[in-house]
Amino acid sequence: MAAKTKHEKILKYIDELPIGEKISVRQIAKEMNVSEGTAYRAIKEAENKGFVSTIERVGTIRIERKKKENIEKLTYAEVVNIVDGQVLGGKTGLHKTLNKFVIGAMKLEAMMRYTEAGNLLIVGNRTQAHELALKAGAAVLITGGFDTEEHVKRLADQLELPIISTSYDTFTVATMINRAIYDQLIKKEIILVEDILTPLSKTYYLFTTDKVSRWHELNKQTTHSRYPVVDHNMKIQGMVTSKDVLGQNEDTPIEKIMTKQPMTVTGKTSVASTAHTMVWEGIEVLPVADDSNRLEGLVSRQDVLKALQMNQRQPQVGETLDDIVTNQMKFIQAGKGEEAFTCEVTPQMTNYLGTISYGVFTTIVSEAANRVLRSYKKGDLVVENMSIYFLKPVQMETTLEIYPKILEVGRKFGKVDVEVFNEGILVGKALMMCQLIDRT
Repeated sequence: MAAKTKHEKILKYIDELPIGEKISVRQIAKEMNVSEGTAYRAIKEAENKGFVSTIERVGTIRIERKKKENIEKLTYAEVVNIVDGQVLGGKTGLHKTLNKFVIGAMKLEAMMRYTEAGNLLIVGNRTQAHELALKAGAAVLITGGFDTEEHVKRLADQLELPIISTSYDTFTVATMINRAIYDQLIKKEIILVEDILTPLSKTYYLFTTDKVSRWHELNKQTTHSRYPVVDHNMKIQGMVTSKDVLGQNEDTPIEKIMTKQPMTVTGKTSVASTAHTMVWEGIEVLPVADDSNRLEGLVSRQDVLKALQMNQRQPQVGETLDDIVTNQMKFIQAGKGEEAFTCEVTPQMTNYLGTISYGVFTTIVSEAANRVLRSYKKGDLVVENMSIYFLKPVQMETTLEIYPKILEVGRKFGKVDVEVFNEGILVGKALMMCQLIDRT
């Protein structure tokens, strides 16, 4: 087998480091006895492969490669980047994956009922909540640029659970995280062979110099009947199946009976394309090759079909906070043929003070104006300008009544005035201008 290059040796070294280990160019260069340039290139490649993640103000950390089943999840390290956060404690836990985030805009006891291990609690300046969340096994994201107490930071370090501070408000932070999950889902809609292949360490293969007797040994051991054939540099030379060995002498070299120049795929080939090839060509197993045609693993028709089924089950479009807001809006008849809407303010819609977020109010106004204009004129709308010239604090778990009123509408534009009431009291007023685009 060919000797590994310096680059490959460094990548193997990084891959074998414990999760959460911090690395640097200088340390790798010294450890592996290579130049800093070589170490830098290998670390960048490791980042591309998902072995490590570079976090501002923290450094480069060995992370767990996310499995395809967890594509809708983020690591705490990624959250730091998304919200431009500062890590106050628990840096060693940044590689961990969060399974859901909880908005802490409620009473402490209620908040703790929702907070579980592996969660991320998004909360403002509430030290007791920070401490209880960590004790429950959850990481903490403090909004509004607040700090926390020293004993909480020490607890975070001890439990290896990150405590992060960001200057954004709760709604903005939740929107940003939601958006990142949504973006990940879009990127990961295309499943690649590298996500599902059987790796080389678990792949059974034959050498060109092996005899047919070796095929029988492997067949007895694995019950598989198809194997890739490689030379001593691990380059793929052929495929051998039960049909090829049928009636052959035990001493016949595999090289003589194998199918030469077999079809291969690379790790970056899409599963959809691989499925098409396998069905079209009637192939059960395909060898996976690297850029130098060296064997990297195998992919079977069963693997491909399972991956395609799993892909169909993925939530291809994650629910954003805009969706949560607009789903709460219900139509009511306001009298004289006018349209109006109600919307309940849920905890996700509040800022760190527990009142309705400015971003949510903007979404409510634009959705109400959109709906009333759509009922008037079919077509698509683009918001050109919005002025919110009055807004009072609105507590969560109250119901808003939204009254959009068309002031003017032309062929190409619309102007809508929106008034928002809470229990008969005016709490918000806005004016929205939009362009109307006819559907051709």
